[in-house]
Amino acid sequence: NSSFVKDRIRKYYGVGAQVIHPPVDTEFFAKVTHAPKEYFLVAGRLVAYKRFDLAIRAFNELTLPLIVAGEGPELEKLRNSAGATVTFAGRVSDEELRELYAGARALVFPQEEDFGITAVEAMAVGCPVISYRGGGALEHVIEGETGIFFDHERPGTLAKTIEKFLKMKFDPNAIRAHAKQFSKEVFKKKMQNTIQSVLSSRA
Repeated sequence: NSSFVKDRIRKYYGVGAQVIHPPVDTEFFAKVTHAPKEYFLVAGRLVAYKRFDLAIRAFNELTLPLIVAGEGPELEKLRNSAGATVTFAGRVSDEELRELYAGARALVFPQEEDFGITAVEAMAVGCPVISYRGGGALEHVIEGETGIFFDHERPGTLAKTIEKFLKMKFDPNAIRAHAKQFSKEVFKKKMQNTIQSVLSSRA
């Protein structure tokens, strides 16, 4: 589902692979009423590898508003570490998540993922992404256009990147247009073409 995974397959299995990015319902997330940009957002299952603890520590330092959307085993630990500007939305519906994306100044994406569907959902709304420079995010976050990267998973590094982000401007229309290349329709077309190519080669 990404070149990041393709490289892993080559490393451990010694074979090549074709990349077909997973489908994102970009059309659904594009249907949103845009709200004032009042907070930053992290969203997903609250598990350790997603590094939401890193985001919370950075926003504690900056005293900027952060909303944490999601449930999971790390919830109590994250609540205990959160400062006054961090709030927890709990489990949200797709419609509620879409509205949270719309009102966010940026989605903070501090983890390394195989692909990172959440980040593309945010971009489909027109929301830029502040991402760790690694994993599948390298294939959908464009530095200075759809978001900005930070290089080390440390609160201070993320905090400095957020401060840099606050001085930048992003075009929501350009971000939404970029996200469309990961739509369900594009996924279907790539799958169909790949299957047809395999069948033709065996005919």
